[in-house]
Amino acid sequence: MQPIQKFMNEFLVLGLLLAYFGLLLLISVLSKGSDQNNNAFFLGERKSPWPVVAIGMIGASLSGVTFVSVPGMVRENSFLYMQTVMGFFVGYILIANVLLPVYYRLNSPSIYVYLKERFGKYSYKTGAAFFLLSKTIGAAARLYVVAIVLQAFVLEKWGVPFALTVIIIIAMTWMYSSRSGIKTIVWTDLLQTLCLLAALVLIILQLSKSLQPESGSVWGLMKASPYMKMFEFEDWRSRQHFVKQFFSGIFIALVMTGLDQDMMQKNLSIPKLDKAKKNIYTYGFAFIPVNFLFLSLGVLLLLFAQKNQLELPVSSDDILPVISTGPYLSPATGIFFIIGIISAAFSSADSALASLTTSFCVDILDRSDDVRIRKWVHLLISMLFLLIILIFKAVNKRSLIDAIYVIAGYTYGPLLGLFTYGLFSKRPVKDKWVPYIALSAPVLSALFQYISTRYWSYAMGYELLMFNGGLTLLMLWLSGKTVSNQTVGGKKVGSKTAGVKGSLRAGFCIKHNSRNN
Repeated sequence: MQPIQKFMNEFLVLGLLLAYFGLLLLISVLSKGSDQNNNAFFLGERKSPWPVVAIGMIGASLSGVTFVSVPGMVRENSFLYMQTVMGFFVGYILIANVLLPVYYRLNSPSIYVYLKERFGKYSYKTGAAFFLLSKTIGAAARLYVVAIVLQAFVLEKWGVPFALTVIIIIAMTWMYSSRSGIKTIVWTDLLQTLCLLAALVLIILQLSKSLQPESGSVWGLMKASPYMKMFEFEDWRSRQHFVKQFFSGIFIALVMTGLDQDMMQKNLSIPKLDKAKKNIYTYGFAFIPVNFLFLSLGVLLLLFAQKNQLELPVSSDDILPVISTGPYLSPATGIFFIIGIISAAFSSADSALASLTTSFCVDILDRSDDVRIRKWVHLLISMLFLLIILIFKAVNKRSLIDAIYVIAGYTYGPLLGLFTYGLFSKRPVKDKWVPYIALSAPVLSALFQYISTRYWSYAMGYELLMFNGGLTLLMLWLSGKTVSNQTVGGKKVGSKTAGVKGSLRAGFCIKHNSRNN
């Protein structure tokens, strides 16, 4: 990235960061109330308004990675990412109608309690462990984005090392998220999403103004460019083929939202199931135009670079930062970018901290009522973020959003297989085998990826997630056995119980305290 230009010195950027952090801290103080128990931290006392959660989830899903990576993807892949986004919406419909009813019947702050009731203790701990691994890496990658921006634009000029930059960001996130967890985060996410979307629209307007042709429209320029291709139906070997991208989008939504404690914890803070479904539908539909705007921004950036004969950076992730903060556009554009990247990064980091803390306390330690333990876990996970960010900086050589989806393909695959098997099959599993199955599936997937690329010239894209989940599903099936009457959670389930409803009955065991839906 280029150094910040004269019109936007490091003091201005630092001032924006501090002002924004001050707003977040104020919201955390106003929203915490007098009760700081774990019920408020984990589920916001189940009093979150669903429209507020829906808007906030947009920002939490997008993150700083989306803000810089999705526009940059246009250079190599045009608008083909929209194929994946279309699949997302189908995935959200499935989440609302299949997974949400399961979680509300569980009446637990953790969604992985389902695995304990359906399979047993080993499956439960395995599912939670894979979430903790995947979410920690993914959240650290998102924080890495804002750390890079602040390091390049502000603190590097003062001789501050990158590690200290990361410590500052994590400390800020910890300070306002440690007070009341989800109870605070649903409101800070609302502010952060509004700031992110406002920054996106304002940068698009600035670029459109600078590209305005003498005749025609900016939209006409975009349609005439080679970057508006949205569908790929011809090359089956391409990672961008429609079938691969669309179905990958469905499964990415299912695992990175539906099987993700972070995203589902916000849904569970809504008092009733019907309102939680409205939240998912609204958030899922909004994701389509929002991503369309991000890709449109990518087209505008490339057209602007061509018009002004600018040499683009090697990394696609650097295109937006370099152009928006350079001397090519108005000073306001750089300010909008900084606001957008800061709001996007904090939006995903704070909720990740809360969900990781929840899962570790509830699922791993079984200490859901201990406030002191929860505060220590929250701090230790913040420190773990620091270590992973430094490792990520040393080894990452690819688009961040692509890297996150690849990581998800390996770490969420076992979760996908476990939940699919539990919901749609009556067969039991050998619970003690589940940790070995969950570890074997990613290893075998990586081996298959290597063989297919080296010998068959076929490189798996995001469909790696489906392959990994399918392997897990197959091994779970092979580990089970058909019995005439099985006991699950203390209730006998007949072998003739068929279909999804029967599977859900086996999973719920009618043992949970049902909520008023």
